Amino acid sequence: MAISDSLQATKNRIAAACVSAGRAPDAVRLLAVSKTFPASAVREAFSAGARAFGENYVQEGLAKIEALIDLRSQIEWHLIGPLQSNKTRSVAEQFDWVHSVDRLKIAERLSEQRPAELQPLSVCLQVNISGEASKNGLLPAEVAPLARQVAALPRLRLRGLMAIPEPGPEAATQHRAMAALFDALKAEGLDVDTLSLGMSADLEAAIVAGSTMVRIGTAVFGTR
Repeated sequence: MAISDSLQATKNRIAAACVSAGRAPDAVRLLAVSKTFPASAVREAFSAGARAFGENYVQEGLAKIEALIDLRSQIEWHLIGPLQSNKTRSVAEQFDWVHSVDRLKIAERLSEQRPAELQPLSVCLQVNISGEASKNGLLPAEVAPLARQVAALPRLRLRGLMAIPEPGPEAATQHRAMAALFDALKAEGLDVDTLSLGMSADLEAAIVAGSTMVRIGTAVFGTR
């Protein structure tokens, strides 16, 4: 299937899931996850209407940003993978969003290194909602304290939370737990608007729980 067709099918799937959940058809944003696919595939998806793209690896993302520099003002680049301290400067200078902040040190470096002439860098805190040892992210009890600290940093805008629930029977419970953490931040008065939750296999369940952004790779670009 052409990327244009799969992108439209995914948009239709998201809209249908929103309506089924009693939400507006456009309540959830699509983040097209382009990791491992070439810049030409991103350009094709852009031509078909995608505007936000997610990359897992800093160097791969930077290479695509450079290759598609002619579209820079129209594309929103999101880093969704782990971020090491020695990579924060290039991310602060080149990306628009970071979904994987899980330590104050990383947030402070991004804040210090974000160029003043750019809009504040949008960030989400990554939560290890499944408690898997192999995954990065905060424990649920750590979310609110770090959220307050990050929200106070200059040159950053705390947008919300991100998680990768464990596939299987517990996924729906984990989706609901993420939604509860997100609602708790809003109840504290934090100006958050993004729950980055749901991928190709579980986007419907994530939307039912309250996701506002789904990260879709395979359903848009095909199998890696």
